[in-house]
Amino acid sequence: MDLDRGKPVWPQLADELRRRIDAGTYAPGSRFPAVVDLATEFDVAASTVQKAVASLRTEGRLRTVLGQGSFVVDQEA
Repeated sequence: MDLDRGKPVWPQLADELRRRIDAGTYAPGSRFPAVVDLATEFDVAASTVQKAVASLRTEGRLRTVLGQGSFVVDQEA
């Protein structure tokens, strides 16, 4: 994925993560990748990934369990 560094990066990242969730790359109920892993993959700061993850959580696509991580929410349920 090529990020347009001339625009805010976190919404672009959120779009890509949303696409992956919709495509089934991250299956419902599965643990979502860690912030540090996604930051490394996309070559962005962890805070950028945190903003993208927070937006997906607000949309109801992810749920976070303290001490366990984030999990993909089953949109069918």
